[in-house]
Amino acid sequence: MKSEIDRFLTAAAALPARQAGGRLVFALDATMSRQPTWDLAQSLQGEMFETAATLGGLSVQLVYFRGFAECKASPFLDRGEGLAACMMQISVRAGRTQIGKVLRHVRDAARAERIGALVYIGDAMEESPENLARLAGELGLLGVKAFMFQEGHDAAAEQAFRRIAALSGGAYAAFDANAAKRLKALLGAAAAYAAGGVPALEARASAESEASLLLSQMR
Repeated sequence: MKSEIDRFLTAAAALPARQAGGRLVFALDATMSRQPTWDLAQSLQGEMFETAATLGGLSVQLVYFRGFAECKASPFLDRGEGLAACMMQISVRAGRTQIGKVLRHVRDAARAERIGALVYIGDAMEESPENLARLAGELGLLGVKAFMFQEGHDAAAEQAFRRIAALSGGAYAAFDANAAKRLKALLGAAAAYAAGGVPALEARASAESEASLLLSQMR
């Protein structure tokens, strides 16, 4: 009998990958505390594709971790419904954060083929801040901007997320799980950057405070 992750990988492998356009890694903490935000992200992830469609398209890879050793990635997908189908295969599970694994995965993938941005959504950090900082610096050298979106008010997570964003040349933003509109705007702004670079983000910033917030932090 197939396990949950086997079903996830099978469904993801059956979907077509995109060869052109921007590439973005969409990473989420899927430990137990994340259920409300996981559901929210699932309902809003299509905003990234909708935003990028006018800028040449976007290819998105889903990365998630849960439990104490599970960290998986889908292929790069070019349709919102494809990414949603992958997310539907995953449920949250108790465990500890594995942000370092996410950053290493993105680093290695970016060495093989350019990745425009990493979007990370989480609420906690239970790892070595120095190790995460080193990895974030490596992402910065590869041109991968990390957009770190924090749900909640955990001080250690905020400090680490801000540092990862700064060292990679990306940006940090906090959101409330009940504020779907803000997260939707943040995802759209990050996708605009991944698909069209700084000019696309600048154009969006003229109309959206969330895009302006991200742009103001980037170098």
